[in-house]
Amino acid sequence: MKIRKFAAIDIGSNAVRLLVSNVINCEEKIIFQKNSFVRVPIRLGQDTFSNGEISKKNIKRIIKSMKAFRMLMKVHGVESHLAYATSALRGAKNCSEVLDTVYNKAKIKIEIIDGKKEAEIISNASVFDKIDAEKTFLYIDVGGGSTELSILKNTKRINSTSFKIGTIRLLNNAVDNPIWNQLEEWVKINTKEYSEIFLLGTGGNINKLHKLANIKDNSPITLSAIKQIYYNLKKFNYEERIVKLGLNPDRSDVIIPATELFLKIFKWSGAKFIYVPRAGLSDGMIRELYETKVESLKV
Repeated sequence: MKIRKFAAIDIGSNAVRLLVSNVINCEEKIIFQKNSFVRVPIRLGQDTFSNGEISKKNIKRIIKSMKAFRMLMKVHGVESHLAYATSALRGAKNCSEVLDTVYNKAKIKIEIIDGKKEAEIISNASVFDKIDAEKTFLYIDVGGGSTELSILKNTKRINSTSFKIGTIRLLNNAVDNPIWNQLEEWVKINTKEYSEIFLLGTGGNINKLHKLANIKDNSPITLSAIKQIYYNLKKFNYEERIVKLGLNPDRSDVIIPATELFLKIFKWSGAKFIYVPRAGLSDGMIRELYETKVESLKV
């Protein structure tokens, strides 16, 4: 048995995350095992989608987070890492300045990825470890700045795309009707040939909805259950959702537009169930990093 450690830093629109994973090579089987996960609620999307650039305050917070992440990776004995930034940093006018400053101050090199690559990486995550791989899925990752979708059939990705529809954009009224129409059209066109399709959701909001549904980890949430949770959430205001439902402050506001987005996709696709594998961009990054390292050894 050989155990190696890799790390993924995901700089999103609603938070910055560090995932440290064990990659275990055991009897020709590769096991990806989460070791540590740290989430820092830095809402970069609020800066970009309202002011067009990352604020000085949040640049300082990114630097502090990256310094902390670098130290944690050193303590864990991580051999290699990736740091990817998505919609919020990608769309910021001062993106290059932020990348240079973070590298100079924290020695973490951040790579900007586009929506298509983000969708591809997410759909390569370990989503089928405990889910029936023979089903056809519409895979959805709802972020703060964008939503990534993929059609997965027999574990193979048929098609992937990304739309600039995210929870922070929605809170800032930064999503126009034409984008909604494009999303609706894509979902309908890419799901109509399948007699039965299931949704597969990742991201903090669907994870929280799954927890609120109070069902077993590997069991799907029904459409009716999602609707009931949505109605219950709408009964409370922002503060009440924090106090009475135990939501984090940076989750209490975005969970409403996220749920509304999932309900729209349910309607357009005709699906009745959504599976929640608790995997996402950082999990896909770990796999990408490992595969890159393995291939480099073959050269």
